[in-house]
Amino acid sequence: MDINNKVFVITGAGRGLGAAIAKGLASKGASLALVDINQANLELTSKVCKKYDSKITTYLNDISIEDDVIKLFNMVIDDHGRLDGLVNNAGILRDGLLVKSEGKKIINKMSLDDWQSVINVNLTGVFLCGREAAQHMIKIGSNGCIINISSISRRGNFGQTNYSAAKAGVAALTKVWAKELAKYNIRTNAIAPGFVNTEMVKNMRPEILEKGIKKVPLRRLCNPEEIAHTSIYIAENDYLNGAIIEVDGGPR
Repeated sequence: MDINNKVFVITGAGRGLGAAIAKGLASKGASLALVDINQANLELTSKVCKKYDSKITTYLNDISIEDDVIKLFNMVIDDHGRLDGLVNNAGILRDGLLVKSEGKKIINKMSLDDWQSVINVNLTGVFLCGREAAQHMIKIGSNGCIINISSISRRGNFGQTNYSAAKAGVAALTKVWAKELAKYNIRTNAIAPGFVNTEMVKNMRPEILEKGIKKVPLRRLCNPEEIAHTSIYIAENDYLNGAIIEVDGGPR
């Protein structure tokens, strides 16, 4: 895909990975529909991207709500006239042990709310946005591209029952969509970052973050720009489909 003049929706675009990916795609000439739940953050990302003379529109939206997602993609089509790509990036953390105890005394356990809120955004939101993006791409006949953001946590990470389950689900969705949507010339791939230097990761419990970095041979956090670079590669490579690219510094 030639990214220039193509239209991409980016969820969670207000900061972190989403903002970095938006900047990277804008630098290649893409028009962007930036989605987030924080208006101030959206405006900051939009301001940076507009320096590249790209068309930028912003949308306040909760991607876990079906009706809101349907309206979002209809608005994007109305505003831009087409859709060529989706970056399913929005995500939240609600880390905690499944059960915390001192001996046989139960101190705490993961709440249903902490479980469900992460599943709603990190998995259901990906499903809803992917479904709506795919149907519009099929109607338009664009040779589209869906990029899902999974995580190395999909294999299971201490203290992340909810997050790991959601990101494993995102990886599975990626494989399924790659098979189902290929006949429409819509490719689906995913990026599985390790620990990236974003606001969300900085809010992780220090002991979990420190333990994670120690497992990385490069002994550092990933830069958001390195994930943006991978997104550009995925968008531009028309034979890449069903891949889950791990950008994690090599802890395997």
